[in-house]
Formats: sequence, C-alpha cells, structure tokens
Amino acid sequence: MSEPTDAGSDDEPPHREVLIVGGGVAGLTAAIYTARAGLDTLVYDGGESILRRNAHLENFPGFPAGVNPRLFADMLHAQATRNGADLVDGQITRLEHAEGDGGFLVTAADGDSIRADSVVAASWSNTDYLDPVAPDIRSAGSKAFLEGDEHGRTSVDGLYAAGRLAERYHQAVVAAGDGAETAITLIHDSETPFYHDWVAPEGYFTDRDREVPPGCEEIDETERTARRAESRAAMQEYFAAEHEERQRTHPSLVDDGKGRLGSE
Repeated sequence: MSEPTDAGSDDEPPHREVLIVGGGVAGLTAAIYTARAGLDTLVYDGGESILRRNAHLENFPGFPAGVNPRLFADMLHAQATRNGADLVDGQITRLEHAEGDGGFLVTAADGDSIRADSVVAASWSNTDYLDPVAPDIRSAGSKAFLEGDEHGRTSVDGLYAAGRLAERYHQAVVAAGDGAETAITLIHDSETPFYHDWVAPEGYFTDRDREVPPGCEEIDETERTARRAESRAAMQEYFAAEHEERQRTHPSLVDDGKGRLGSE
C-alpha cells in the first residue's frame, strides 16, 4: 500500500481529485477507470471485502474453471496501482463538505485528513461516516443503502455510490460493472475529456483521418506484441502457485478478537 496522500501544507490537507471509500470489487474497478482517465485517485481499503470470504469464485467471466477469490482481489489491487491509483490500508470515519471552493473534507481513522473533489462510496455496509453530508439513505433492517440514480450519482453533488452500498446485486461481476459505470459517470461529470477507455490497433482512427479520441490509445504491432507478452508473463506468475492467504469465514461465526478466522 502507498502513502495515503500527497504532501500538503501545514494548514491545508492534501488534495485528491477522487477518493474512493472501499477496496472491494466495485471500489477497485472504479479506481482503475478514474485513474486511467487521468484523475488523481486514492482508495481507502478497510480490508473487509466480502470477496475474500468466498471459497472459490466461479461465475466471473474470463476464468473458465474459476479463480481463487483472494488471488482475484490481489490482482484487482495490482491493476489499480499499475494504472495510477494509490491504495491505503485504513477506514474513513467522517465525510463533510469542505469550506471554500467545494468538494469534501475526509477524515480517516488514524486522523489523516484529505480534501477530495469527488468521493465514491463503495464501502459495505456502514454509512455513519456520511452523516455530515446527509445523503438520501434507505434503511432495510440492519442494512443501509445510498439512494441515487442508475449511474451512481447520489443526492449529494460530488458523492457517488457503487456496489452493494448502491443496492446492487451481490455478484462480483455486477459489482465490477457498477464500479465502472459509476466511475465513467464521475469522469463525465468532472468534464474530463473522455470518449472510451480503449486501446485500439494502429490506424484504427488515424487511417480514417480522425484524431484519437480522449481516453483512447492506438498502438503499433511492436507495442501490441510487448503488451501481450507482459500479460502472459504476469498471469503465469499469478497462477504459478496456490495463494498463501487462508480462507476467511463470516465474522459472526468466530470470536478471535478480529471477528474472523481463516480456515483450512
């Protein structure tokens, strides 16, 4: 994990364009997209992703025989940081409107403060830290969901919701898609030039006398060959051995001081 923020002055907290609360599938997918669009992105990961409790992830596209969920989570972390997002171990305890030019002032459990233009709430299922900005919340027994539109916007300008907190289905693939959609909504709302996040073959646009659109990239055969080789090597390394992290279980089933325990 990286340092939480860029250095700021003694009087002013460090600034990020996007702060994402939650390092599960939805939060990390959102981070991949916002970072690739050039937005300075920081993710606070509380380490509580439900994904890591799964025994084997078998319904995510692209893995015909399934994948170890903890390995898959590690791969998402690596993909987010590779594309420019910063990840921090920690929890956010308070989100409030910043004074002055808008945005938010965010406080972490360790006392660090960050100024953020936009925030994506992808945590589950605590919403207490959002109380100061008073978003519309739907209570359902012990659970709470952020209400908003179908693209991830909430009732608070600049605050977005993704994944289970936005009352999306449990499945990892749904969380990934919702994280991506929410991120793209945020990108468009930020007025960042963006067309598609798309790596195209050389000439796809330029051979038709078109400029390469924002968010797109053309690569020649040499670069494409290099990237394919790099991806093969990375996947071989990831799957070369069994993942070392032991299986997690539901926190309510054990009492080990942390509310969970790995099992063989």
